[in-house]
This record gives sequence, structure tokens and C-alpha cells, in this order.
Amino acid sequence: MEYTVLNNGIKMPMEGFGVFQVPDPAQCEQAVLDAISTGYRLIDTAAAYANEEAVGAAIKKSGACREDLFITTKLWVSDASYDKAKAAFETSLKKLGLEYLDLYLIHQPMGDYYGAWRAMEELYKEGRIRAIGVCNFYPHVLADFCETVEVIPAVNQVELHPFFQQENALKLMKEYEVTPEAWGPFAEGKHGIFSDPVLTGIGAKYGKSAAQVVLHWNVQRGVVVIPKSVHRERMEQNIDIWNFTLSDEDMAAISKMDIGHSEIVDHFDPNFVKALHGRFK
Repeated sequence: MEYTVLNNGIKMPMEGFGVFQVPDPAQCEQAVLDAISTGYRLIDTAAAYANEEAVGAAIKKSGACREDLFITTKLWVSDASYDKAKAAFETSLKKLGLEYLDLYLIHQPMGDYYGAWRAMEELYKEGRIRAIGVCNFYPHVLADFCETVEVIPAVNQVELHPFFQQENALKLMKEYEVTPEAWGPFAEGKHGIFSDPVLTGIGAKYGKSAAQVVLHWNVQRGVVVIPKSVHRERMEQNIDIWNFTLSDEDMAAISKMDIGHSEIVDHFDPNFVKALHGRFK
């Protein structure tokens, strides 16, 4: 496993395990247990995933040293204000059964996220969170945010995969020393990503699958990845990406796959924004 160093000096694994769309408590707990035993140390959850308690139970059962783990959760839109963020943080911490978080993220740039950030800055300064960051902050939002807040986000978790590469976003994050983290690194299976001829052709040169090529392509760009699977065999395959390097030719071939927009979510659609606001009402 390789690590990146965040803008506050904290080390973060370049690959972690995500639990989005694993709401069943028993399945989620077993998946996290399997992930930890497989070698993952970064575990990514969120209040909106409704599985923080299962993640916490798995952490406790795993017997892993807490200092070796990097636990992330996220603040949902309905809690995006100063007071609500403070309460939501305590709720998440209790559900996870932890004394501190390694990374706490604003899940969406919606609601009073500036007020929420002030609360997170205070929790960070108190040592209750080792690093704070954001999700889904497109370049214009991130630039305004970084020019306004006191503590620059350590991480921006956004959609990043071969079909939506966001090179301009990565360039801006580098300017502000914000570490990019990819959600949906497999494009949620769209475009036949696991059997794509470009990716499988590249993989054949290294004895790797298309999925392994996709993950390594992102980390080779300096992007942290958090693939999800409930199957131990796939977890093992997903973490087996640290023994090869893609050539410049490979990287150039993958760069041509970019379609320049998301086909998973549309944050610019007012109806989608309204739906996120109303999710837990």
C-alpha cells in the first residue's frame, strides 16, 4: 500500500474500501471485516449510507489497532449548519463507536455548508478530527470555498474514472493542495468498463484486469480510490494494484476515453438538488 500526505501532514492510504449502497447491517459488517483482513486500512462511510453502526461493529470485531485505521464519514445536507453539524458529528462518532475521526467530509455543497465548515474547523482544532474535507465540490465551488475559509480542505472526494476524468478539477486541487479522492472509480459499471477493449488490452500486458488498470490509473494520477465490493475475492483483486506501473502510452490511451461529463449524477439539475435536500425529511 502506498500513502499520500495531506496538506496538514497527515498520512492517508492511497486505496481504501467504500461501503456506499451496502445498507444491510450484517452484509456491511462482514464486508468491512473482510476488507480489513484483506489489508484495507482506509474505510469510507457516510451518515447518508445508513451503515455507520455496522462499520463501527466491524472495526471493533476486527481487532485492528485503531491508529492503523483511517476512518472517514460524511455530513449530510440536512445537517449542513453550524449547530446541526456539531450534533451530527457526535451522532456519527457514537454510531461508529470511535473517539475520533481521521477524516470528516461535507457530503454535498448544499445548505449552510459554510456554517457546517466552521463547526468542523473547531472540531479539527480540538483534535477530534485529524483532517476535514469536502465532496462533490466542482472547481468553481472549490475555488470560492478555499478563498473564503480558514482551514483549506484536505480532501475533495469527487467522481473520477476513465469516462469522467476531470483534469481541470485535479489541476485546481493541486493548486490549493487538496488531495483528490475518487468515488465511483468503476463508473458504477457503465460503458462496459470491466470488458472495455482498451482497458483489457492494457491489462493483458501486465497480467491485470480492467478493474485493476482503472484503479492504478487513478492512483498514478495522485488520486485516492475507494472501490466497493461485498465479495472477498474482488476485494483481494482490487487491492492487488501496487506491483505495476502504466506507461505514458497507456495513460494517453486512457485519457482518450473521457466523455467530459457524469452519467451517474447531475449536480446542476435543480430537481436532483431538491431530491438531496428532501432525502431525510
